[in-house]
Amino acid sequence: MRASDIISIGDLARRTGLSVSAIRFYEAKGLIEPFRSSGGQRRFFRSDIRRLSFIRIAQTLGLSIEGISAELAKLPNGRTPTATDWREISVAMRVMLDQRIATIERIRDRLDGCIGCGCLSLDKCALYNPGDKVAARGTGPMLVLPDGG
Repeated sequence: MRASDIISIGDLARRTGLSVSAIRFYEAKGLIEPFRSSGGQRRFFRSDIRRLSFIRIAQTLGLSIEGISAELAKLPNGRTPTATDWREISVAMRVMLDQRIATIERIRDRLDGCIGCGCLSLDKCALYNPGDKVAARGTGPMLVLPDGG
């Protein structure tokens, strides 16, 4: 390992655009693992720049910390992930994104109709849910969200 492969928390913050406190938060959640220098200071691998960039992107896409952790667990620790490593994660994320896109499109397409009918209540809606027949399927917005929300 070369000295240039190791960076301080301040350098990591500057490179990722994250605050030092955010980096510490991700450390506390186990998403990144620093080590200590001989002087007791946190040090990170340069590959953590990509890990933190992935975390920022994944959060923007709506992944939970737990979901991000599960995806990062697939990556090697202490070395820069290869294109193959990232490709494996991207396949799983693509499936999740496609599901979210389908849900968002379903909401978009049905929301106008529901609001447009005027009742704003699925238990009274004569247009989309006459006689409240959807109640038998469970609670929540069963006509819009795949699991009822």
